[in-house]
Amino acid sequence: MWASLPQSRGLHCSVRLLKKQQSRSAAEQRWLQRQRADPYVKASQQQSFRCRSAFKLLQVDDKFRLLQPGLSVLDCGAAPGAWSQVAVHRVNSAGTDPGLPRGTVIGIDLLNIPSLDGAHFLSNHDVTDPGTHAKLQELLPRGRAHVILSDMAPNASGFRDMDHERLISMCLSLIDLAEKVLQPRGSLLCKYWDGGLAHRLQERLSSLFGSVRTVKPDASRKDSAERYFLARMYREPEK
Repeated sequence: MWASLPQSRGLHCSVRLLKKQQSRSAAEQRWLQRQRADPYVKASQQQSFRCRSAFKLLQVDDKFRLLQPGLSVLDCGAAPGAWSQVAVHRVNSAGTDPGLPRGTVIGIDLLNIPSLDGAHFLSNHDVTDPGTHAKLQELLPRGRAHVILSDMAPNASGFRDMDHERLISMCLSLIDLAEKVLQPRGSLLCKYWDGGLAHRLQERLSSLFGSVRTVKPDASRKDSAERYFLARMYREPEK
């Protein structure tokens, strides 16, 4: 009888492991089915964008015209580089159109970002690190950016409130960065997940920008809590 207990315990563990694998497999299958049916996934492949998120920025920019030839753009959480691809084209940082002013695009991420013509990437860099801020001031023309973009987000923990709080904290850190490198009258576009702390971020942005609005582009899935704050007309705080 006692000798059979380890075998029974092993059987239960094997059953739990099998159920977990089946559950994960089912979730993966749902994700694959959604990807296959997603028109933005297909369009990103056809237009050689690195991921579907490019269309979120394209739709925001088509409506609000943030990115103009000659502007300097800072792309935070840039990997794999889809937003930088859009920015490079819109600000002409690769010099594709010699008749237009040539802009600057700098991307930052903790992850590696594959190289892109027209963009300077700081891979394996923390956007909250003062050392990174100093490097950005060296790379940006006159040490300033016209636009700060952020599609960054923490790795999901599975706890919605915790993930929401972590992303709000990341967005608040962008305001510290803006105070160092953003041009007066510049713009900030940052992703957040809707929740109880969003008002704190909105209030902080409103204290520094003349206009703050919430946007949700069509390419952002309707069942997602994902939103963007678009803050414009930056006012430098009094010293």
